[in-house]
Amino acid sequence: MENLQFLLDGNLVWSTEIKEKDPDYFIRLSKQKAPKYLWIGCSDSRVAANKIINLQPGEVFVHRNIANVVVHTDLNCLSVIQYAVEVLKVKHIILCGHYDCGGIKAALENNVHGIIDNWLGQIKDVVRFNAEKFKGLEHEKQLDLLCELNVKEQVTNICNTTIVRKAWREEKELTVHGWIYSIKNGVLKHLDTCDARNVNKHLSELL
Repeated sequence: MENLQFLLDGNLVWSTEIKEKDPDYFIRLSKQKAPKYLWIGCSDSRVAANKIINLQPGEVFVHRNIANVVVHTDLNCLSVIQYAVEVLKVKHIILCGHYDCGGIKAALENNVHGIIDNWLGQIKDVVRFNAEKFKGLEHEKQLDLLCELNVKEQVTNICNTTIVRKAWREEKELTVHGWIYSIKNGVLKHLDTCDARNVNKHLSELL
């Protein structure tokens, strides 16, 4: 069995360096409990929310799963959204996908991957809904397109949750954003935005 003491040692080095640079850092962090942003992203270890938007721990509330999918039967994700909106009172929900996503690649394949195929069915539906857009494209272009379309589909799913709908009925300030991240250059790109003012128009365009 691999000994993970080096990770614990690394933690001590990290915390010591932080305290040497900023003695009050962890005291401030312990009191910071009201982030303005909920980040729903992919589990990919290369996409660390705080890092890529240059925010400190405590400034963004994070939920991650394979291929950044929001499913209306996923009580884990829905619980995160409800807590973020109703308790933390976040102003922004950011759904962030990324290019070169393993979940997206698997969804485009016809291979059997196991239990995850049930999860990837949500993404295969995005392909089916947009079949015409994939015709004639090279495989890499199809992957990039599906990464983007999946972001837009999940933004729509967030906007359709009872949690977000309730917040908008109560005239709470809440906007849902769809972003995509390039691992090759570290840059985020805006794809979609939905709020109480344009939600009906936004959803009707996708029907």
